[in-house]
Amino acid sequence: MLTIEKIDTRSKSQVNEFVQFHYTLYRGHPQWVPPFVSDIKLMLNRDKHPWYEHSDGDFFIARRGKEIVGRIGVMENRPFNKVHDVRKSQFYLFDTVDDQEVVNGLFDCASEWSRQRGLDTLVGPKGFSPFDGYGIQIEGHEHRQMMTMMNYNYPYYSQLVEKVGFEKEVDFVSCYLSPENFRLPEKMREVARRVAERGKFKVVNFQNKTDLKRYANRIGEAYNKTFINNWEYYPLSEREIKFVVDNLITVAVPKLFKIILYNEDVVGFLLGFPDISEALVRQKGNITPWGLADILLELRKTRWVSLNGAGVLPEYQGRGGNALMYNEMEKTLTDSKYQHAELTQVAESAAQMRKDLITAGGKAYKNHRVYRLHL
Repeated sequence: MLTIEKIDTRSKSQVNEFVQFHYTLYRGHPQWVPPFVSDIKLMLNRDKHPWYEHSDGDFFIARRGKEIVGRIGVMENRPFNKVHDVRKSQFYLFDTVDDQEVVNGLFDCASEWSRQRGLDTLVGPKGFSPFDGYGIQIEGHEHRQMMTMMNYNYPYYSQLVEKVGFEKEVDFVSCYLSPENFRLPEKMREVARRVAERGKFKVVNFQNKTDLKRYANRIGEAYNKTFINNWEYYPLSEREIKFVVDNLITVAVPKLFKIILYNEDVVGFLLGFPDISEALVRQKGNITPWGLADILLELRKTRWVSLNGAGVLPEYQGRGGNALMYNEMEKTLTDSKYQHAELTQVAESAAQMRKDLITAGGKAYKNHRVYRLHL
């Protein structure tokens, strides 16, 4: 018999059960990268995670007998709904065995939770921050997940949610880039050269984390403004910005962070992260002194980089800012040790950026779909 249970997020044992199911379901899968257990537990911590200062959510597990066979989180992001004038709920941390009854039960529960709050559409997967990853992977399952900056799931997920009645909301495509194939059109390179010569635009490169920290708040503010026209946008609170930026700086390699200034104002950025997936797989979600040493070694060894955070404020895109950003992207690939790069999860709504990437030699190789269900 299938039962759906709401977990008590203040119960350590229930939180552990909810979190552990994911690791049990994917244990040993070659393309899955385990997140840190502590990071997932933090998402359920209403006292410590800044998201709960403005929004709310609950978490459920599905059991068949004593065995856990599925889980889901369902949330209401109030700032998002206010900015977009919608009444949406979102789901995240969705995992399941290949069983339609389980999926039906989880989404029946999520739908009822939403209706009780006057919400009319359920979308997801969609997490707590821009770096949690969007969507159910529908293409590219043969490629390894890029760290924990995107979701990885079995191919059957999309079939199961579509049978519930979910439809496409928006796709997020990830592009593969290599030094051999990624080349800017000469016209774009010339635009970048000219705007740099005029002096109003300037690229800031960082040598150490001390330099990077001086710009931390300004990076967060620019990030908050850059994606205002994107589907996923909502204004991050000051504490959310600090939470995200502090986490990014912890794993940052300063030379891979680049800031674009216009008359000393931050108007764009390119955030690169060395791929430490191999170390994360070895550590199996645990943080230990040896594990931290292993991650530091992987930072030096890896030949992959994730470009997850690339953008220019809308009002500066047509004035040469985009060309300058792509020029810096090319430099990251050609002037460094990295042989492979992924531009992680470019939203379908960022049509010009996706077009520019294909023109420059990028290859779409993963696709994650955010779904919607009208309630």
